[in-house]
Amino acid sequence: MKTICCYLLAASIFACCGQSGQQQAAAGTKAPVTDSLAPTSTHTLSKSELNQYASVSRHFFDSLFMRGFNGTILVAKDGEVIYQRCSGFKNFRQKKDSINEHTPFHLASVSKTFTAMAVLKLWEEGKLDIHDEVSKYLAGFPAGVTIKNLLSQRSGLANYVHFMDQSGWDKRKFLTNQDLLQYIIKNKSTVQHVPPGKHFEYSNTNYAMLALIIEKTSGQSYAEFLSKIFFEPLKMGDSYVFSLSDTAKSMKSYKITGRAYPLEFLDAVYGDKNIYSTAQDLMKWDMALRSGIMFKKVTLDSAYTPYSLEKRGKRNYGLGWRMLCIPNGKKLIYHNGWWHGNRTVFIRMPDEEATIIALCNNDNKRVYASKQLCDIFGNYQQSHEKFEELESDPDGRGGENGQGKK
Repeated sequence: MKTICCYLLAASIFACCGQSGQQQAAAGTKAPVTDSLAPTSTHTLSKSELNQYASVSRHFFDSLFMRGFNGTILVAKDGEVIYQRCSGFKNFRQKKDSINEHTPFHLASVSKTFTAMAVLKLWEEGKLDIHDEVSKYLAGFPAGVTIKNLLSQRSGLANYVHFMDQSGWDKRKFLTNQDLLQYIIKNKSTVQHVPPGKHFEYSNTNYAMLALIIEKTSGQSYAEFLSKIFFEPLKMGDSYVFSLSDTAKSMKSYKITGRAYPLEFLDAVYGDKNIYSTAQDLMKWDMALRSGIMFKKVTLDSAYTPYSLEKRGKRNYGLGWRMLCIPNGKKLIYHNGWWHGNRTVFIRMPDEEATIIALCNNDNKRVYASKQLCDIFGNYQQSHEKFEELESDPDGRGGENGQGKK
């Protein structure tokens, strides 16, 4: 970690003094988005800036992942890729088929960013109101829970990853979103364990239900709707929503020992997880959100507003987005993920138009330390943050509150 801090110190000197660099950028190309939705950058990096950012990024990740990284990393600034790395194999155990920039990774809870923005798109179009109770769209749902409660993780609903594990469900049968809804309706008193709106509690149940609301209001499947409004217009050609029919083509995830995670009964639930994508496609997603072309400013402001203010601290949650509200006024918008061996990081710095993306499928917990690189772009006070194994949002087994899925 001392080495990492040294690189960040060198980067801060570069940012202040504009020293020229010696290393070439890994890519240095504008990200292709679409003709109709192509956001344009108002800045152009000089060759010196590009080289410096690339050099610091490479040294940072080389020291962070000296060995054992099976995944992809992308760092971008002002619409330009300044560093990209693909390491390892699709078949991690047998060391077969090298990972490349078109290899889709399971995003785990980074999928929630798409679910949330799909709901907000329907809100913009007047097809739903996030202040409505969920029962207006899903008959029989616990009273008092609003769509906004689901989006902001303030519904009071327990995490299905835990209660379904103890429910007596036949684990030889895959649980579906509809199965989960029916279980919630029949077991309201146990599933609704905190009054809605009372406090923040990260629960994957919220986003599985949001996926059903998307289907109810759009008249399309969750996968069809996301493809139509996001993946196709943004030319995110390597992105898709996983279903069991994709088992053969989708890349598996692995334990740190190299053993593959088998499919389990929770793997068919979507909305909280189950989007596969690449770092390049996520960069297109970031650029589209920043461009103001896909969403109105008021919608984005709602998404990036902190809603959990009952406890003081930097960490907070918006509508589908985690954020760090830094005391100096900076705001870091991000989401992490963890499901089986898939660990993912999607970090956005709106002020600097910078993005850091790290995706892996071999249970490498060090991906969450990627936020420490933010300080080369702005004063986000991350370089001295202690790296914690479970600092990410819950999406796997063993999460933020001493529980499971991150």
